[in-house]
Amino acid sequence: MVDLNALSRVNAQRWASAKPTRKAEAANVALRLYKAKERYQAVERETGVPWSAIAVIHERESSQDWGASLAQGDPWNRVSVHVPAGRGPFASWEAAAIDALVRCPPFLAQHNDWSIAAALTALETYNGIGYAARGVPSPYLWSGTNQYRAGKYVRDGVYDPSKVDPQLGCAALIIALMELDPEISFAAAKSAKRPAAGDPARPSPTNPSKGSIGAFVINLVRAVFGRK
Repeated sequence: MVDLNALSRVNAQRWASAKPTRKAEAANVALRLYKAKERYQAVERETGVPWSAIAVIHERESSQDWGASLAQGDPWNRVSVHVPAGRGPFASWEAAAIDALVRCPPFLAQHNDWSIAAALTALETYNGIGYAARGVPSPYLWSGTNQYRAGKYVRDGVYDPSKVDPQLGCAALIIALMELDPEISFAAAKSAKRPAAGDPARPSPTNPSKGSIGAFVINLVRAVFGRK
């Protein structure tokens, strides 16, 4: 099993040393994400997840496709078929995004620490910790920085050490977003908005997310096999 505290320390070290390697490309993508700040902030108000984190997940999962769910990139107006499966349909992209952050593993809306190390680790667990289990930088975070050279899960459970991820990673995009918007900060912990205790949609061992065998199994599968 991956020690998430140790992973956070490693991610903090990588962040301190990270340099963009595709700076112009990252700046262009960050500008596109920044223009949608108000939509991301609407989801932040409902979940407590920083808008910039939501934005970079959106880019990684679907290249900022507003017709695709934040959870896994499936169309939000149909029932999802990829993990997390069985979600939706939803009335809007925002509704699907809130569901992904509140009711789907790794339940980012329940995170109460959004300092940079914790934020990077939260983003890595959103994709899966198969890379951490191998002791290699996750391209989901580090592609587009000097912390990543090659290595990618080309499909669930299949790792190709020579494959280069063509997408920019979350860290590269956050660096670019912070240059655009000085108000973005991961310097301190931030309280997340949690579902009310009586909320029937709140995930629990007796009420796991629809489409999963429960949070434990989903997290175990992601830890062992990773996601693309």
